[in-house]
Amino acid sequence: MKKLSVVGIGPGNYEGLTVGAVKALEEADLIVGYTVYCKLIRPYFPGKQFLSTPMMQEIDRCRLALEHASGGRTTAIVCSGDAGIYGMASPVLELAEEYDVEIEIIAGVTAASSGAALLGSPLACDFAVISLSDLLIPMEVIEKRIESAAEADFCIVLYNPTSHRRAGYLKHACEIVMRHRSPQTVCGIAQNVGREGENIRLMSLAELAEAKTDMFTSVFIGNSKTENIGGRMVTPRGYNVR
Repeated sequence: MKKLSVVGIGPGNYEGLTVGAVKALEEADLIVGYTVYCKLIRPYFPGKQFLSTPMMQEIDRCRLALEHASGGRTTAIVCSGDAGIYGMASPVLELAEEYDVEIEIIAGVTAASSGAALLGSPLACDFAVISLSDLLIPMEVIEKRIESAAEADFCIVLYNPTSHRRAGYLKHACEIVMRHRSPQTVCGIAQNVGREGENIRLMSLAELAEAKTDMFTSVFIGNSKTENIGGRMVTPRGYNVR
């Protein structure tokens, strides 16, 4: 069977892999992925052949995986978090019609889930996930999405908050949210979840605007009901518990 599995590896540690992800990677003859992600999981799958490409070569990476799968090798292409959330599932499926390959999408633990678990329970109600990367989405579209989510009082998770090229994007996003939300709104950040250097911090929205983050940071902005309860970020479901 000519098969390509698109596998979300969660945060990158073994505990963050789903049973389905482990099974797909154990069955694969070849694992393809971004250099950093291959490095993270290589120790858990000794003896497997890995092919990696640097950042910004996503389409080349997808074609490489599809070509090997169409040649008869059981292949997996990996991405962090969930394969269908800012992952490789979409481009693989867009390209798949050119190849005679069965595609299987393996769900993973996205950063919103793994980061939220460390912070407490910030996403117990409706929430929006928005990437601040404008490599593929125009900034005016991103700004509109932040504005709409803030106005509707969604809890907000921001992916890709900062890079060398986008040093001021997180501050700008916080300023947009503060048009509709108190500067004292409870927020949190989760860095390097499941990896060396794992770190979480709670802070106000005003403090978040000045916080240092990177591409391995997920940002959590609470809604108007979110609280700091014993050092944990908690958004109440609405039950009468107190």
